[in-house]
Amino acid sequence: MTDVGIIGAGRLGQAMARTALRAGRSVVIANSRGPESLASVVSALGDGVSAGTVDEAASAGIVVVAVPWGRVPEAVQGVNWNNQVVIDATNDWGADDLQGRTSSELVADLVAGARLVKAANTLGADVLGSDPHEAGGRRVIFISGDEADAKAEVVALFQDAGFAAIDLGELATGGAMQQIHHPLSGVNLIRL
Repeated sequence: MTDVGIIGAGRLGQAMARTALRAGRSVVIANSRGPESLASVVSALGDGVSAGTVDEAASAGIVVVAVPWGRVPEAVQGVNWNNQVVIDATNDWGADDLQGRTSSELVADLVAGARLVKAANTLGADVLGSDPHEAGGRRVIFISGDEADAKAEVVALFQDAGFAAIDLGELATGGAMQQIHHPLSGVNLIRL
């Protein structure tokens, strides 16, 4: 199984760590302050999670970008992407700086050399990090991306964690539906 690296150790990063752990994956979590600042986070998340540098997290097979929108360029700057799958879990809350593109299309430009998939941005961190089994069904997670094999890896991660993944198509169309102020933002569905 593919290990998961997470860039960002806030609420979203920790929720994605819980998701990856439920899927049976090991996790390397990183922030801008360095691994030594993450001792309490790693302790709270438990076995299977280690603290690392951004480069160490970015060397995992699947990497999650889980930082505030304004910090994305800084968070991924200088990282050597080598065909990893990158999950863009960010949200551009203003969305007035996109110039007709989706936020994920902009993030894809920042992680050139990686294969970008938009996911884990439509649910709040508390919901995303909780058990997706509810009312006899599974919580729905939306994904979008331009490469089928990258999306398949992300679908497998979320399905292994108990979610029902729904592929919305390419970044330009599906990614747009997932953005803030668009149809699927904040939608919490259970598939029975």
